[in-house]
Amino acid sequence: MFEPTQSHEHRKNVRHKKTKAKEYPPFSSNALTVLQKRYLMKDEHGKVCETPDELLQRVALAIAQATIGYEGEEETKKDEERFFHVMRNLYFLPNSPTLMNAGRPLGQLSACFVLPVEDSMEAIFETVKHTALIHQSGGGTGFSFSRLRPRNDVVKSTQGISSGPVSFMKVFDSATEAIKQGGTRRGANMGILSVHHPDILEFISVKNDLKQLTNFNISVALTDAFMKAYETQTEFELINPRTQKVVGTLNAREVFDRITASAWKSGDPGVIFIDTINKHNPLHNVEYIESTNPCGEQPLLPYESCNLGSINLAQMLCSKINEPTIDFVKLGETVQTAVRFLDNVIDVNNYPLKQIEEKTKANRKIGLGVMGFADLLVQLGISYNSKKALMCAEEVMKFVHDKAQSTSVELGKTRGNFPDFFISTFPERKITHMRNSNVTTIAPTGTISILANCSSGIEPYFALAYYRTVMDNDKLTEMNPYFENFLHNNKMLSQSIMEKVIKEGSIQKINDLSEECKNIFVTSHDIPPLQHIEMQAIFQKYTDSAVSKTVNFAHDVTVEDVKNVYLRAYYSECKGVTVFRDGCRGEQVLNLNTPETKKESSEKKHVIPRPPVMTGTTRKMHTGCGNLYVTINEDTEGKPFELFSQMGKGGGCAASQCEAISRLISYSLRLGMDLKPIMKQLKGISCHKPGWDNGNKIVSCADAIGMTIERYLASKGFEKDIEEINRDVQNGCTMGACPDCGGTLEHESGCATCKACGYSECG
Repeated sequence: MFEPTQSHEHRKNVRHKKTKAKEYPPFSSNALTVLQKRYLMKDEHGKVCETPDELLQRVALAIAQATIGYEGEEETKKDEERFFHVMRNLYFLPNSPTLMNAGRPLGQLSACFVLPVEDSMEAIFETVKHTALIHQSGGGTGFSFSRLRPRNDVVKSTQGISSGPVSFMKVFDSATEAIKQGGTRRGANMGILSVHHPDILEFISVKNDLKQLTNFNISVALTDAFMKAYETQTEFELINPRTQKVVGTLNAREVFDRITASAWKSGDPGVIFIDTINKHNPLHNVEYIESTNPCGEQPLLPYESCNLGSINLAQMLCSKINEPTIDFVKLGETVQTAVRFLDNVIDVNNYPLKQIEEKTKANRKIGLGVMGFADLLVQLGISYNSKKALMCAEEVMKFVHDKAQSTSVELGKTRGNFPDFFISTFPERKITHMRNSNVTTIAPTGTISILANCSSGIEPYFALAYYRTVMDNDKLTEMNPYFENFLHNNKMLSQSIMEKVIKEGSIQKINDLSEECKNIFVTSHDIPPLQHIEMQAIFQKYTDSAVSKTVNFAHDVTVEDVKNVYLRAYYSECKGVTVFRDGCRGEQVLNLNTPETKKESSEKKHVIPRPPVMTGTTRKMHTGCGNLYVTINEDTEGKPFELFSQMGKGGGCAASQCEAISRLISYSLRLGMDLKPIMKQLKGISCHKPGWDNGNKIVSCADAIGMTIERYLASKGFEKDIEEINRDVQNGCTMGACPDCGGTLEHESGCATCKACGYSECG
């Protein structure tokens, strides 16, 4: 697959001895595809010029260089070998910017940044500039807009009025849209507003319009004072950040209802519990955390950055009396190496801003997490939604945290404490050495878990099987390898079973499978929402920073269900929570059941001229891009003659594509073509922004037009023809297509990720 044109200079700089691939578990074919597309170096002609091993050697060599200044050349060589070993064995992988940029001229290795947004025009646009620099380097940014004066507040310098934080968020969103990142990563933002800000109601509902703030995740910062008002059914204060004066009150229950209703509708806003975050902030006596990174797992001070990495728990097993068990020796050694690796990243990193370098090195936060937790459980024969799973989570994460912290203590003794150590809470806790103010984080691992061939983060499986689109629109069945092995070993594997799994999205109602199988192989939607929070709370208990996890809901849940999850998260000492209701923004559970299209042909015919007056029917369809109005006009004999479509909000790519589809349909009708094959071609076409229309899933604007034609034909008595077409289409529950490759998207850990090509919405 790879034919690198390696430069002599690069080969000379790779000190690590070439290692035979057979000594290590190979990358999967999917991982190799993602590596080639997004990670491996390319020459000036765009041709790949390094192998996967050479990438890992490049990274290991570059990161080990920080050791020289602390422990000398010999230990540096050992670190290089350790780092290569854990990466090549897929025991540990750092975040994507480190894999992409280590040992290369850009050299920006961090994934997470938080920038301040101060209340002046100069400061706001200075932050916009800094955001652009970070996005160009491959990082994501978080902001609190809580310091900005509210809408219609006075601006003395211009004798005008303020447009408010939401309007400035749109400026950041537009800037992000304009930034290109060389095809490897795209900009992603987190926007946070305090619940006490006077513009909080506008902020809560802004993403109900799916065209707004498309490059932002948003979260409301809830305080203990607000939650107390919720409990007592009283009002809470709104405070103007410019004057720090109370300017009004709102009913806490009504505001909480609005938050949960919007989250039910669109997945936004999430919530962060800002007082809980700062209670566990080791510098809370002197500095206040206001924001997190884009997926919420890394609360940071203004101008802080953090580099992340995850241990692959699927590789942390050994056999004991023919039974798999967790290998805590291997896990402990991997944790120690990973902490050294991440601490080194801080020193070799090329920071996009001087302020970020200074703040990051002052506190030396690292974010060591885990991935492959669902894989670990199935190998142990444990159901994700069981007490045993919670016990396993506690045992594993406590061990990881304790070992990571003890490693940081030892590094503090040999390399020195982080510079702000003596103004932190560590001395008052009788801790004398600590290299890193934070050591653990549970981050989304969408792309690196593809490389490691494991499940993402601490999430349960999103699906056990789905169709993957390859060249020439061929469909390949992808199945979870542990699930496939289980079926094979128990003589349950068959094509019909695979098709049922893809169609259903869950195996719980498939009678041909055993109860043991159903118990072990649960998917996200099989797990009651509150059990998702129980799992998140266990991991949060042993995580310094925060936990990125999505609570996935079925489409028909109520707003009350969402509210209960938010409340349980607060009372369980989680630092934040993200929910996603199936279909609220169109991303559906992986079950891509798209038909094999057939070529339709017709003889060349004369185009019938259009009469000056026609009559027809217009239907309103709800799509992921907004309301689509589709009109079908008839000729004097009552036959369909033309079709028009109009987006509720004009302009944009979706509107132009709908117009193009409509013109082609109208032209075909005027040639005498029947509507039924047109309907068959359009239904089931997927995009990355589907929606729901009166309980029916609309997987794209093209699908909406196809469904409009279906309803028109049904009104004309063609129900049997429609039934036959739909059997061919088999338009099952699809979550939408990857905008890069057309593959399927998984929504987990607060982000949509394509397992086929490595695309990440939160890139």
